[in-house]
Amino acid sequence: MNAQFKKGVLELIVLESVRQRDMYGYELVEEVSKVVDVNEGTIYPLLKRLTNERYFETYLRESTEGPPRKYYHLTAAGVLYRDKLEEEWTEFAGRVSRFLRECKE
Repeated sequence: MNAQFKKGVLELIVLESVRQRDMYGYELVEEVSKVVDVNEGTIYPLLKRLTNERYFETYLRESTEGPPRKYYHLTAAGVLYRDKLEEEWTEFAGRVSRFLRECKE
């Protein structure tokens, strides 16, 4: 997938994944990777920024497989932001699709 395409939609995918259920970082990398190919070096800076912007809250939960894990939880502001991004994405993708269809006619 084109890196610029991926960059444009990654934030929406991360927000939607955490909206469905709270996740810790590596779990989120695995979930997002089902849609677009990403690595930890891409996701963790994004999580930090979204947390700093108060779209996520974090909390620690004990793990049976090592140290406690930091979980991400979507805030009310995060839900509103995710909804706004989805609306923008849907409009953008629709415009591009219409343009491509019209060019083929």
